[in-house]
Amino acid sequence: MNVKRWIVVVSAALCASLAASAFGWNRLQATQFAALPPGTAHPEGITADGHGNFYVADFDVSGNTTVGTIVVFDHNGRLLRTLQVNEGSPLLLGIAFNPATGDLLVCDLGKSQVLRVDPQSGAASVFAPIPGSGGPNALAFDAAGNVYISDSFQATIWRTPKTGGAPTAWVVDPLLAIPGDPANGTQDFPPFGANGLAFNGNASAMFVANTSTDRVIRIPLPGGPSGTPDKPEVFVNSINGADGLVIDGADNLWVVANQADEIVVVDPTGRAIAKLGDFDGIDRQGSPIGLLFPASPVIVGGFVYVTNLSLDLHGSFGLPQAVDSQWAAQVTRHTIARLPALIPPVRQ
Repeated sequence: MNVKRWIVVVSAALCASLAASAFGWNRLQATQFAALPPGTAHPEGITADGHGNFYVADFDVSGNTTVGTIVVFDHNGRLLRTLQVNEGSPLLLGIAFNPATGDLLVCDLGKSQVLRVDPQSGAASVFAPIPGSGGPNALAFDAAGNVYISDSFQATIWRTPKTGGAPTAWVVDPLLAIPGDPANGTQDFPPFGANGLAFNGNASAMFVANTSTDRVIRIPLPGGPSGTPDKPEVFVNSINGADGLVIDGADNLWVVANQADEIVVVDPTGRAIAKLGDFDGIDRQGSPIGLLFPASPVIVGGFVYVTNLSLDLHGSFGLPQAVDSQWAAQVTRHTIARLPALIPPVRQ
């Protein structure tokens, strides 16, 4: 056989073999659910009340406001009201209703505190002051209503009773930290450690995203949340910018990958079983198409709703340019995205 023809035949056979055995993610595309009103930008935290209304915390780095903002939408994405949280800074992050008390709580990064907010008026009071140079980021609750707060800057999960007050350090561990030396500019990127957190179904473990290391950390709880936590361990690696997360009824973790513009669904063994969403550019209204630097998810009524933080880390904070920095800088209209809360079969 002619050598060139042999090479072509073998190459074609190899490609056919790889195609037959290869698999890919059957991605569901994110669509726009709602747009923030003018004067607000960079939605970060999101939660829903019992009526299907959504509360979105604004991480506004524009410098145009000195107070916190929470935007409220109905189940159709219609703007209901904008809450001015005068007791808070513009840098609001995780937001959630405590299922045991009904309190609306929000993490205030700028003032290192967690606030209790009136969902109608926006009037707020300090629920928990975070000690030290704290970075309160996300919230979780146990069955008794105790509140767990991730601290992105101090490698800590704080805990308070349902009534609030001074928190106690429930877990402190290097796996929750930002590796490197921030003072010398050698820290990992993005510069947020412990982030999204949630208990699994029987509260035998808490899972915590570490954004800076692209990991999800598992904290075993052999005695449940009321017992003594075991040493944290790495549950899964390589989720690019692991940010907010939620756990569904089958104990699958839905983890937002803010640097990959996707949601990665991981089963209870740590195996990725779905990758959802993608970034498809900026539309004529200045809104991201799909997901752009997504931050926080919430699952409601068969859909997962995701905030498009669209944060230009380079332009806003002088940090090293990320792959999405130039795209995020083009966004002038900030949005909430929505995808079906389905796990499609993997294509074979």
